[in-house]
Amino acid sequence: MIIIKGIGWIKQQEYGCAIKKIRRNYDNMRALYSQLNEEKIFSYPIKSFGKSDAVSKNTCCTTALALHDASISYAEDRKQDMGILGTNTAGCVQSNADYFKDYVESGRTLARGNLFVYTLPSTPLADAAIHFKCQGPVLYMAFKGEQIPSLLRHAEKMILRDEAPAMLAVRSDEKEGVCFVLAREEVLTENVMKPEDVIAGAECGNFI
Repeated sequence: MIIIKGIGWIKQQEYGCAIKKIRRNYDNMRALYSQLNEEKIFSYPIKSFGKSDAVSKNTCCTTALALHDASISYAEDRKQDMGILGTNTAGCVQSNADYFKDYVESGRTLARGNLFVYTLPSTPLADAAIHFKCQGPVLYMAFKGEQIPSLLRHAEKMILRDEAPAMLAVRSDEKEGVCFVLAREEVLTENVMKPEDVIAGAECGNFI
């Protein structure tokens, strides 16, 4: 049986965990990152967080919230047999535009920009995999239909194919994000969800 053990989400000025029923406010991304560090939702700081693009920041923050919701700890010296599957609408188009604008404003001098360049839409997922020590597959997919139902169905199939015993499924863009922790479980308890129930909620426009 595949179950959803945790869900972390970020909207404009709100963030939370679905299963633990946490819902809190924040002012901006810098403040959110500080709050998550203070609350020990991040086990240790992310290197160069300030230079990351908005998608990477949302991806890492929602992943930390989802792992916290699933009561899964992580550490700098411990690897996790877990993969990451991500999606969004525009890939890294906006991040590349932001980088080029910063490059021009910095005088078009090599290595003088203030941002990292994101040439692949999988880069935010790789950032999260590095920080959370995930050793499973890292994959970005674009879906034609509803993104969250498609994302969850594909992550579930990856576990059933034994590509990883657990998957982080992330839908993240510049403004908001949501991350699901999927894993195998023999018994369904009250502190987890079935993927089909979350998919049904997402198709109705409500998954939180």
